[in-house]
Amino acid sequence: MEKLLRLLADRELHSGEEIGRLLNISRAAVWKKIKNLQALGLQLDVIRGKGYRLASGVELLDSTTICNALDKTVLNNTVLHTCLITESTNDLICTLANRSFSNKIQFCTAEHQTRGRGRRARQWSNPFGGAICLSALWCLGEGTASLEGLSLAVGLGVLQALTSCGATELGLKWPNDILWQGRKLAGVLLEVHGDPTGDCQVVIGIGVNIKLTDKQLATIDQPAVDLATVCGQNISRNRAISAIINALYHILEGYKVKGFSMFRDQWCQHDIAVGQEVTLDASEKKVRGRALGISEGGGIILETDKGCRVFHGGEISLRIGG
Repeated sequence: MEKLLRLLADRELHSGEEIGRLLNISRAAVWKKIKNLQALGLQLDVIRGKGYRLASGVELLDSTTICNALDKTVLNNTVLHTCLITESTNDLICTLANRSFSNKIQFCTAEHQTRGRGRRARQWSNPFGGAICLSALWCLGEGTASLEGLSLAVGLGVLQALTSCGATELGLKWPNDILWQGRKLAGVLLEVHGDPTGDCQVVIGIGVNIKLTDKQLATIDQPAVDLATVCGQNISRNRAISAIINALYHILEGYKVKGFSMFRDQWCQHDIAVGQEVTLDASEKKVRGRALGISEGGGIILETDKGCRVFHGGEISLRIGG
């Protein structure tokens, strides 16, 4: 399948006969591979009597392009793995992680993941070539207890990266969703493994909608938007991934020194819930109140009928509105 993708990526039309000859497969096998790619969500131009090519705006991942756009310091202190298809980049990065690189932040990205997941076990939609699924493995020795507010800091880093790609009017919805005009553009999922006071690993999963069809957007279980719509033009996935890696590296380096306190004021500048009536849903228990901002540790402060209360992350969902 990868050879077929590379062939179609030159933007030229390739007939089924040509593809079969170059890949040494039958016309029937060519047709089957084309249908498989389309079933994964990849947008192809299919022109009767002429052939196939990648649709305009579809860009394949290129590790060389991504790495060439990284800051020198980031390039020297990170490792990037890329693959075609995987179940989950969060799972794959744990499998691929090389112990000899434990002092570096390791990243993994894929063209498509079949079982991508978001918070609260929700599925993350990942059409082939239309979104970013990127995971990072970060090792540290301060223990899981030192990670307060980390997910918020990561969300801020993603917002900064997308802003550098041309996105405007982005906001943060506690704890780590990036929205544009009330629609979800990107999300973050953290999975922590290790000792509360010793060595631990953090797997950071990041999903960003880059360019989706109306049909693909309609399959998402909440109002959603893609980066192409936000920016008014197609944005390179490779460029966006480089920007996210650059931003995330500097966020994590700063977090190691000062924790979330270093980023709290910046996060508050993008808080879309502050001052609004919200509902927190935690394990089927709902709490309603007015959002007053976030605490020093990244918890959301609510003014409820029982007074002001602070709620921290985990399996909590926030909905803005009465």
